[in-house]
Amino acid sequence: MRIGELSTRTGVPVATIKYYVREGLVAGGERTGHNQVSYGEEHVRRLRLVRALVETGALPIAKVREVLSEVEDPRRDLDSTLGVASRALFSHRAPAEEPEDADLETARAIVRRQGWNRIPSDHDFVRTLADVIGRLRLLNVSDLVEYEDRYALAAEQVAEADIRLLGRREDREEILETMIVGTVLGDALFTALRRIAQVEISGREFKGPEEHRTEREECLSTRDLDVGQSAPGPACFYAQMAMSALVGFATVQVDWAVLR
Repeated sequence: MRIGELSTRTGVPVATIKYYVREGLVAGGERTGHNQVSYGEEHVRRLRLVRALVETGALPIAKVREVLSEVEDPRRDLDSTLGVASRALFSHRAPAEEPEDADLETARAIVRRQGWNRIPSDHDFVRTLADVIGRLRLLNVSDLVEYEDRYALAAEQVAEADIRLLGRREDREEILETMIVGTVLGDALFTALRRIAQVEISGREFKGPEEHRTEREECLSTRDLDVGQSAPGPACFYAQMAMSALVGFATVQVDWAVLR
């Protein structure tokens, strides 16, 4: 195929394709004549992977090159390659400062209770968990940590679904692309579903029979609150959050369709 068709199939502009070729992220096409170059399916797969890393993963070109070199290393198995990509996606979220020892031990205890023995105790993911625990403690909401095991159970169920999805792919680069897109947009998808579930559970837990106005009426009335008036209950608060989440949910669906 010509470069114009390659651009159409991948959604990557021609100028960007040429830039990726110059940077060594994508191999050049096969020259078939004067000023004519042909591209194949391998270029389609690689461009989709590069696009996932750059646009969805928001990785700089240098980091993309590093990940791609790992992908092409024949000594690495698929599990190891996925680990490289996962750490690259997560690198900007790692805590800037070392967490407190007590928070690290709490994080490690949570990991041990789940039987997650494959991850080192000093891994960035564990340090990030410890950092979150420390922030909760400083905000005097450390009792939320008591629910960490329930969060961990939910996380494991989501992770199992993620890995099963990867199992449907056969090509190595397609598996990696799915992992990158699925991780970034999957986080947004899970957040949207969590907000929607919060609306449902909040309504069950906090809405009393004495309330006569509908949730919609309560939420609409908040724009007219004067200073000093009480704010609406948690159910309305979560309903407002859910509206933003639904917009995000639709965006996830569109982005996923475009990137695939």
